[in-house]
Amino acid sequence: MSQQSNDTSATSILTSRLPLFIILALLISLIGYLQWPESRQSDKTSARSVSVKMTEVSQVDFIESVEAVGTARANEQVVITSKYSDIVEAVYFDDGQQVKKGDILVELNDREEVAKVDELLANLSESKAQLKRLSELFASRATSASVVEEQQAKTKSIEAQLVSAGEKVNDLVIRAPFTGILGFREVSKGAYVNAGSHITNLDDVSMIKVDFHLPERLLTHINVGQRVSAVNTAYKDKTFIGKITAIDSRVDSTTRTIKIRAIINNDSLKLHPGMLLNIIVLLDVETILQLPESTIIPIENKHYVFIEVNGKAVRKTIQIGRRHLGLVEVISGLIVGEKVVVEGALKLRDGVEIDIINLLPNELPFETNKLSHTDGNQES
Repeated sequence: MSQQSNDTSATSILTSRLPLFIILALLISLIGYLQWPESRQSDKTSARSVSVKMTEVSQVDFIESVEAVGTARANEQVVITSKYSDIVEAVYFDDGQQVKKGDILVELNDREEVAKVDELLANLSESKAQLKRLSELFASRATSASVVEEQQAKTKSIEAQLVSAGEKVNDLVIRAPFTGILGFREVSKGAYVNAGSHITNLDDVSMIKVDFHLPERLLTHINVGQRVSAVNTAYKDKTFIGKITAIDSRVDSTTRTIKIRAIINNDSLKLHPGMLLNIIVLLDVETILQLPESTIIPIENKHYVFIEVNGKAVRKTIQIGRRHLGLVEVISGLIVGEKVVVEGALKLRDGVEIDIINLLPNELPFETNKLSHTDGNQES
């Protein structure tokens, strides 16, 4: 009877604890279920490739330059005027005409001057004949030496007057002093012009001079022969190339700037005197490695990129330098031609297989932020 009672009691205890065992077993199964898929999912993740876009490390020219402004001037320029007052006999040019050195532009009335030359020629001929007779008489001792000397002086005086009169006749014919382009015609045939009257302008624009100012701190970076480029708002897509021809010997003590002169080839005749030019002076050109800024992963004070090696992502530490407009200079850590992840890097870790869906170009020019200098007192 007692044995039966104990069995019944044990069965009762076991029955009462059965739900606890069941719950414990379910809990263990649940934990195993949750952990097992995570491991499998991890294996799947490591086996699956990540799609990325890449670019190649490229080598470009790093251009350092400085900007200034200046006003275009003709290589040679002159106001054509009359040396004497007289009536315009003929005009041989039109507005804006191209002329060569020595071309006749205007003739003034020279009849009086020509008559004067003819008179002096006659007087000179008579004086020379008289000098010859006196010289023969002096040789036969029929006259004195003083008479011969007096006639010689008279002959030389007439010769001098003839030269002066001939020069005046020449000056009444106004010619182009050099090859260039004429401005507007300011005189007409039959008009009376005074000495110094404005007839027209003449500009040699085959080359354009431009003066500009730069800060004195750049003096050691500027040299004669250094390349410059110029742009004007009239030609937005055109760049004109020239070089520095002179550097002023003095620094302006008020503005602490130095005056620079450059000359620009203008064979196309597109530039005109008086134009405002934006001048870019090339200071230095250095070859560097370049990457888009989006490839860089900054972590604390270090910078990383992901490159592709045998179809897998490999993280590399790099050292970067100057930045400009979304581009970064690579100082060390990469070589030309290495493929670097430019999109999708945040999904990667070392050893993950990658699928390159696009190789982006990396050919944009790399320039420093151009230093700019504008001087309100700049000479034109």
